[in-house]
Amino acid sequence: MTTSRRALLAAAALCLPALAALAQQPPAGIAVEQPWMRAAVQGGTGGAFVTLRSTGAQADRLVSASSPAARAVELHNTVRDGDVMRMQPVPSIEIPAGGSVTLQPGGLHIMLVGLAQAARPGSTVPLTLNFERSGAVTVQLAVQAPGARGAAAPMHH
Repeated sequence: MTTSRRALLAAAALCLPALAALAQQPPAGIAVEQPWMRAAVQGGTGGAFVTLRSTGAQADRLVSASSPAARAVELHNTVRDGDVMRMQPVPSIEIPAGGSVTLQPGGLHIMLVGLAQAARPGSTVPLTLNFERSGAVTVQLAVQAPGARGAAAPMHH
């Protein structure tokens, strides 16, 4: 056996315990289910909605979102203030380990502000979700009618 081959085998043997430890840890991640948004006019604001499902053993947090289709993207919650419902920015959205959070009309949601072009029913809009642990996940929001209450058909990413 050559010296270089022995060195390669020795290096591989040193890496095996680390690889075995990594293989025992469940992969962290977030599944983004049914991404959709309501139709909106050019220059306007559109609400986006998804279900975020933890696929790992640790909690995660949605910390921001972005889209080339909007001037700004914000995380919001709808709260009751007396008899009035108001949208309130939130710094992040927690996703519990092994659990899920549904962003929906009247609750937690994402706002796409200053749309570069109209979001018309039947089209799609790109959205990148940035998670504290899982990194960036880009999805296509299926655009529904202005008053839609949910996605028209299941979509998984």
